[in-house]
Amino acid sequence: MQTELPELGEIPKGWTRKHLLGLEDLSGDELNILLDKAQIFRNAFDEGRRKFSFLNGHTSVTLFFENSTRTRTSFALAAQRLSASTVAFAASTSSLSKGETVIDTAKNLEAMGCESMIVRHSTPGIPRLLSENVACSIINAGDGAHEHPTQGLLDILTLRQKLGSLEGKTIAIVGDIAHSRVVRSNIWGLQKLGAHVIVCGPATLVSPTWREMNVEISHSLDAILPRVDALNMLRIQFERQYTSPFPSIREYTLLYSINGERLRRAKPNVLILAPGPINRGVEITPDVADGAQSAILEQVSNGVAVRMAVLWLTDGARKSQR
Repeated sequence: MQTELPELGEIPKGWTRKHLLGLEDLSGDELNILLDKAQIFRNAFDEGRRKFSFLNGHTSVTLFFENSTRTRTSFALAAQRLSASTVAFAASTSSLSKGETVIDTAKNLEAMGCESMIVRHSTPGIPRLLSENVACSIINAGDGAHEHPTQGLLDILTLRQKLGSLEGKTIAIVGDIAHSRVVRSNIWGLQKLGAHVIVCGPATLVSPTWREMNVEISHSLDAILPRVDALNMLRIQFERQYTSPFPSIREYTLLYSINGERLRRAKPNVLILAPGPINRGVEITPDVADGAQSAILEQVSNGVAVRMAVLWLTDGARKSQR
């Protein structure tokens, strides 16, 4: 059964973007519009409402040049719940293998009637390049080590649900800072909402250049534990590394894993997040991942709501600009 959400109203006048390329571009007001609309969809889920007709007749293509489970599935579910048709593009079996450019691929998909493209690519800037060459909406689902805006939004929505206002809160992002596109999206979003951000990890993965983003740098998880309101634990991305950034997994785990003993030395209600996939026993132990202070599965649920809000808002802006 399809139902509408009267509380969504029209596309807000403060939202004019038909693309979502990154959180760096967004103002605090635009971030709050996205988060507020996502919260409405999440509330609807909790009330048992799952299907809406806002994007009836819309066709969305997931244009993924890298592997993905959660993000691709989450976007597909989000589109389907809005009554859009979805098409999964497989780069390995496409004309790209015959020499076609990414831009020509996108133009051909648009010519077939595609209204939005959800793009993941190993090269930073590909979503922006496509946005300059097609008229449909482009949504960045991760571009190299640059940004992953919807992951940042779902992390921030989860934090806002659990902590209330983020003004004055201290959020630590721990782990493979060097290779994470999630970090940049989180930093830009959190800072615009008034949070203090700490990036923490081995010196080989957290260089001094991160200070250019006005974040605090720490190489000791134990030193910052008593101060933080939430910990976002990142996976070590071995697939993006050519040399080992630390002597052994065992050493990394001893210094940077969040476990029950460390949790007892943190603030009583510290929130534990992880963008996934998680390596149990490496960055986070099973008792913490499955414990009362973990919001990992909440993040996954919020991901569908966030992506529904993004698809709805960008489509509304696209239609208004035709």
